[in-house]
Amino acid sequence: MTTSTARVLALLEILQGGGLRTVPDLAARLGVDERTVRRYVGHLLELGVPVDSVRGRYGGYRLAPGYRMPPLMFTDEEALAVVLGLLAGRKAGLVTTSAAASESATAKLLRVLPAALRRRLDALLDTADFTARPRTAAAPETGVLLELAEAALHRRPVAIGYTDRRGRGSDRTVLPYGLVAHAGRWYLTGADPADGEVRTFRLDRITSMTMRSGSFAVPDDFDPAATVLDSLARTPWTHDVSLRIRSSVRHIRTQLPAEIATLSTVPPDDPEAREDTGWVHVRIRAERLEWIPPILAALDRPFVIERPAALRDLVRALARRLDEHAMDVSEDH
Repeated sequence: MTTSTARVLALLEILQGGGLRTVPDLAARLGVDERTVRRYVGHLLELGVPVDSVRGRYGGYRLAPGYRMPPLMFTDEEALAVVLGLLAGRKAGLVTTSAAASESATAKLLRVLPAALRRRLDALLDTADFTARPRTAAAPETGVLLELAEAALHRRPVAIGYTDRRGRGSDRTVLPYGLVAHAGRWYLTGADPADGEVRTFRLDRITSMTMRSGSFAVPDDFDPAATVLDSLARTPWTHDVSLRIRSSVRHIRTQLPAEIATLSTVPPDDPEAREDTGWVHVRIRAERLEWIPPILAALDRPFVIERPAALRDLVRALARRLDEHAMDVSEDH
C-alpha cells in the first residue's frame, strides 16, 4: 500500500468520525499541505464516496448523511490483530456477547477481506488452539458494561440491582470508579455514597442499571485493578487460612496470586537478612482446603501453619502419600 493511498484511507477514516472537518485541520492530521488534502478528497469522490464540501470561513469537508462504510481494507497485520482479538477474547471469557455473536463478527470480517488473506486466516482459525480453556461464567449484558463504562468516564452515579454470591438481591447506589477484566470476568469497583466504603461487584450479577444525575471525584491514588484483586482475596469463605512461609514474596506469588492470597512480610530479627530468607505471612480464604497442600509442596520452602488445624492433617496426609509413591522399587518386592 503506497503512502498516498494510506493517507487517502486515513482521510476517509477521519471523515467517518462525523462532523465537519476544516482543510487546515485535515492537513495537520495527515501531515500534508492543504492542496494535497483537496486532491485526496478528489480521489474519494472518484471512488464514489460522497464527500460534501462546505464553503465559507468555517467550511470544510464532511461525509454525506447516511453514507455507510465501504468494505474493510486491512493490512495482513491489522486483519490478524482483529481476528485474534475476537478469538482470544472469546477463549478468555471476556467477550460480553454470546459465542454466536463473536463467531458472526469474525465471519463478517473474513467475508470482506481479500481471498488470499481470508484463506490464510481460515487456516489459522482451523489449526490454532489455546492452552487456557474458555471460562463457563455467565458474561455480563453488553448494555450494562457499556453504560457502566460511560458512567465511570463521566463520573455519574448509578443505581443497580445486584444479586450477591448467596443469591440475595438488593438495590444499591454506586459511584463507579472503574471496570476491571480479570480471570474471565468483569468487575465494577466503586464507592457507596452513603458511607464512602469502596466495594466490588461482578457485572454478571448486576440485574438492572440506571444512570443518575450528579457527579463525583475519584481519589487520585485509586487503582481499580489492585482494588479488585484485594477484594477477591478478602472475600469471606468457609476457611480462614493463616500461614508463615520462609521465602520471598516474588516466589510465593508464582503459586499464590493476589486474588487468592494476601501477603505481608514479617520483619526479620536480623536486619541484614536476605529477602529470600525472611518470613512472609500468608492469608487465604477458601471454601476447601485440599488444594493448598500441593501448593505448599510446589513452593518447596519451610512453612508454619497457624490455622486451621485441619490443614496440618491434610499436609501430613500428602507427605505420607508422597513418601509411599517415592518408595524404592526393591522395597515393593
